[in-house]
Amino acid sequence: MKFATNNKKINEIKSDCLMISVFNDGKLRGAAKLVSTANGKLIDDFIKNKDIQGKIGQTRIIPVTGKSYKRIVLVGCGKYENFSQKNYRRAVISALNKISKSNHKSVVSLIHDGVEKIDNPKKAYRLSRVLAESWHSISYQYTTTKESNKKNLGLRKIEIGTNGKKATRDLKIGLEHGDAIGKATQLVKHLGDLPANICTPSYLASVARKIVSKNKSATLKVLNEVQMKKLGMNSLLSVTAGAKEPAKMIIAEFKNGPKNQKPVAVVGKGITFDTGGISLKPSNKMDEMKYDMCGASTTIGLLQMVTELNLPINAVFVVPACENVPSSTATLPGDVVKSMSGTTIEILNTDAEGRLILADALTYTQKYKPKLIIDMATLTGACVVALGAHHSGLMSNSDQLAEKLFECGQTTDDVTWRLPLTEEYADQIVSNFADVANISTRGSGAGTITAGCFLQKFVGDYDWAHIDIAGVAWAEGANKGATGRPMGLMSEFLINESKT
Repeated sequence: MKFATNNKKINEIKSDCLMISVFNDGKLRGAAKLVSTANGKLIDDFIKNKDIQGKIGQTRIIPVTGKSYKRIVLVGCGKYENFSQKNYRRAVISALNKISKSNHKSVVSLIHDGVEKIDNPKKAYRLSRVLAESWHSISYQYTTTKESNKKNLGLRKIEIGTNGKKATRDLKIGLEHGDAIGKATQLVKHLGDLPANICTPSYLASVARKIVSKNKSATLKVLNEVQMKKLGMNSLLSVTAGAKEPAKMIIAEFKNGPKNQKPVAVVGKGITFDTGGISLKPSNKMDEMKYDMCGASTTIGLLQMVTELNLPINAVFVVPACENVPSSTATLPGDVVKSMSGTTIEILNTDAEGRLILADALTYTQKYKPKLIIDMATLTGACVVALGAHHSGLMSNSDQLAEKLFECGQTTDDVTWRLPLTEEYADQIVSNFADVANISTRGSGAGTITAGCFLQKFVGDYDWAHIDIAGVAWAEGANKGATGRPMGLMSEFLINESKT
């Protein structure tokens, strides 16, 4: 897809389609008013006859004659006074969805015209970034094991119109960032949607290797089980003990910032399939446990994003990857292992495995002396109970870092909600036989928070945040599939960090 700005006045635009916003008050503004007047009050007539009511996401395609554009795509944006980035994104997605099902090859978006000031740098950046991201959202297709899912999309060029104003640098950067983030989000979805017999730890390593090969500032190291054993990663190895498929620790470094700049560390849980181990899960919906590596897929997606944009940042991306399956060699409930940090762990439930691989990954990450550490994981079913499919759970030992992540979530509509990490919760994971237990030994409540308390024991004095994405990483039911979250949130964070 080619993304560009279009600086022509509306009546001079040459394109197959114009995307125009209408609101439920029926009042035409900006581009809608100009285009309607230029076409004999055509849009006024549509609104008067209630062919479109301005409901959010409602679309209508109107053919026109004698103009340099062939079609008008009207899209509802709800109440004018409630127009927001979230509603703008919904409108853009609806309009692009409608156009993608036609044979039109080009479109100019004027949804913002008369609503938002495109000469405002922050607005310009966000409007164009959302436009590009939205295309990648609606154009994603999973075809690896089902070729019939493939649909030919005719659209080849998407422009954002300025109605004669000079395109600002921010407008162009927004398109560039949105394109890179969108493509990386498609990768995240693809990795998540792949079945576990394809998307193995070794497969994840191969994807990371391919990404790194395209940027001279990036390097890759992949640790095997023998190397992990020498490093004392017995917590991680306890999870993969029952699996034939070899575990991998994937570490990608990106050094494109100042030499003395400490790297931002991103860690993603990579359980490529989770049966629960000996603490076997119920069979219902167990197939969805191929998504237990969405923290890893997001980490790899972020690696692709920063390398494609060549962000001026130093970063390290760490993915502990393995399967969690039962066998005669699998770890048993009650086993005690010593982690890389030297902390002993009583494994009371082998289905609380994500925190076990992250414990060693977080310890290993500290060798890079990072500025901060953020881990992402589909960690607890308790987070789904607490926050559903709307907010990711956010926990941190740093108020400043937590606030930054929260704001990035608000900015990108990829929202989080912070949960407390206090001593009372940490006291729930005491063990009579080890330094810590991998689940609560004092009551069954606060499963998400006690998991966060467990991870906190392995981050030392570093500023750290944990994002539990168990409720948001994939959708269930008829629309089952990876969502790509929290790529929006984390991309925003890394882009911001690259400016500091």
